[in-house]
Amino acid sequence: MNASAPVLTPTTRALAWCLHLLIIGLLALAAVRAIVDSRPQAGTTVAAAAACALVYLVGPVLPGVRRSRRAATLWLAAVGVGWLVLLALSPDAVWVAFPLYFLQLHLLPRRGGLAAVAVTTTAAIAGFAAHQHSFSPAMAIGPALGAAVAVAVVWGYQALYRESEQRRRLIEELTATRADLSEAQHTAGVLAERERLAREIHDTLAQGLSSIQLLLRAAERALPGRPDAAARHVDQARQAAVDNLAEARRFVAALTPPALEDTTLAGALERLCATTSARHRLTARFHLTGGPAPLPTAHEVALLRIAQSALANTVRHAEATTAEVTLSYLGGHVALDAVDNGRGFDTDRLPAPDPEAGGFGLAAMRARAHALGGTLSIESATGQGTALAAQLPLTPPTETETCP
Repeated sequence: MNASAPVLTPTTRALAWCLHLLIIGLLALAAVRAIVDSRPQAGTTVAAAAACALVYLVGPVLPGVRRSRRAATLWLAAVGVGWLVLLALSPDAVWVAFPLYFLQLHLLPRRGGLAAVAVTTTAAIAGFAAHQHSFSPAMAIGPALGAAVAVAVVWGYQALYRESEQRRRLIEELTATRADLSEAQHTAGVLAERERLAREIHDTLAQGLSSIQLLLRAAERALPGRPDAAARHVDQARQAAVDNLAEARRFVAALTPPALEDTTLAGALERLCATTSARHRLTARFHLTGGPAPLPTAHEVALLRIAQSALANTVRHAEATTAEVTLSYLGGHVALDAVDNGRGFDTDRLPAPDPEAGGFGLAAMRARAHALGGTLSIESATGQGTALAAQLPLTPPTETETCP
């Protein structure tokens, strides 16, 4: 009935109505008994019972009593005064003390409630003894036992309520934490998928478009003096466009790269070297060492993409004449090496990635290798060519190993 009281639930509302009906019923019983027994002060008793009931009924109606502990205390005092008057007139009013215990313990602080219950118990015992014109221990047992039961019930209910509130808060926190975790996982998944898409686009479509651009430039330089060479470059550019269109369609469908269909990783790498040699002024050769072992699809895709990106960088930047691609099976690991005789570069002065100039290839290759628990190393120096080595474990790493 005040701000500090628990929020009413259907169960507590039912209990509150039962308490209201009990008090009104006991007051009505005192009035009816006074009339039926033809007591000398029957009219006064009925009036006192009616006044006490009226004061009591005001409490649940007034919003101030429900919101303010001070207002609830004043209301309880008024009800208590009315009950004392009725107790002085009728011994039957002693039964009203029992529901009053619950009101006092519920609306007042713990110490105040205990004090009010003690005063009510004393008044009930004294009033009943005065009407009986005698006192015996049996007269004190009933009110005292009722007070003890009320204290035990109310305090037990409050303890259960506090525990249920604590559990409710914990459940709310758990729900909020689960929602935050779900959102974080969703965000992490989105970022991981974006990173994967960026690597796929860079290693397939972007490299293919770059190859087409180089071939068309070569065709432009061959015109008009060498129309046959220009036509050959245009035909190669057209074939590169067809291949990249197939890559794009399979990429959208999230299927295995076309280069790996109906062939092994070694076959795909050999064909990549042959295609690169045919389209550009670069002699790319493939070598296989060790006994081939079955690889997970993710390993094959990663090694093929790394080789594609490495050869594309060689064509665009290295000005190399030869490139050697080697696939090696080394017991528990598989390695891919790409070596060229180009102009090389300073590995400590790599340009920052730029949407116009590129520069995402090395980061994408390293990310692919690390995602599968492998490593990628680059050795190069100005004028001394470049050597790239990627190594992956044949056993896929666990989730905890790939988290860093």
